[in-house]
Amino acid sequence: MDLTAKKKQLNDEGYCIISDVLDAASVTALRDKLWAAADLSEARGLRTRNIGIDPNEHNVRVFNLIDLDPAFIDIAQHDLAMDIVTHLLGPDFLLSNLTANIALPGAKSMKIHSDQGIVVPEPWFNPWSINIIWCLDDIYEANGATRFIPGSQHYKWASELPADAAARTVAFEAKAGSVIAMDGRTWHTSGANVTKDKQRALLFGYYSSAFIRPQQNWNAALSETTLNSLNPQMREMLGLGAVANTRLGRVLVT
Repeated sequence: MDLTAKKKQLNDEGYCIISDVLDAASVTALRDKLWAAADLSEARGLRTRNIGIDPNEHNVRVFNLIDLDPAFIDIAQHDLAMDIVTHLLGPDFLLSNLTANIALPGAKSMKIHSDQGIVVPEPWFNPWSINIIWCLDDIYEANGATRFIPGSQHYKWASELPADAAARTVAFEAKAGSVIAMDGRTWHTSGANVTKDKQRALLFGYYSSAFIRPQQNWNAALSETTLNSLNPQMREMLGLGAVANTRLGRVLVT
C-alpha cells in the first residue's frame, strides 16, 4: 500500500481514510471481542454508559482495552498505525489511551472538542497527538459517524473556533475495516445515530508526543498478567521502560 498521498492529506487536511486495512473476518472478531470487553468492564465495576461524556445512555464507552483482551494490544501496535503515527509525531510518542465508542440507535452528539486541547494547553503550533480510528462497522452520517471541521487542525487558539462550529462539521464516511487517521488538533464530535437498528462501533487509539502525560496511567491500569505479556515495543510505547518519558526526541519550536 502506497501511503504517500494519504500522509500528505493528513498533513494538509488534518485527516485521511485508509480502506481495507482489516478483512471482514478480523472486523467481526474484533467487534465480538469489543462487546465481551464491555461486559468485562462492567463486571469490574467500570461503567460503560451514563459516565458524563455523552448526552444519554445510548453510547457505550469502553476504556482500558489494553487490559481487557490481547487483541487490542495487537491493534495498538499495528504496523500501519505505527507508520502513520511516526509520520505525524516523529519516533518519540506514547500510547495515551485506547478506548471504544459504540453508538447505538438513539445516541446523540457530545460536545465538540479537540483531543490535543484536552492534554496540552493552547496555543497548538504543532501536531502533538493523533487519533487512529478503527472502523468496526460501516460508518456514515445516519449511524453516528464522527463529525469534524475540515481544516480545523490549523486553529492555534480555542478562540478561533467559530460560533457556528457544530454547523460546520461533516461526517466521516468509511467502510468497516478502514482506518481514519485524525490530527489531534482537529475539532470534532461524535455523531447522532438516528437509525432504527444500526450500531456504529469505533476503536480510538490515541497517541501523543512523549513529553505529554498519557491520559491513562498504565502503571496503575494494567494487570500483572497483561504487563508480563507485553513485548518491548509495547512497554516502551506505554512509558513502562526504564527511560520512560526522558527520550524527548523533538525540540518544541513556536
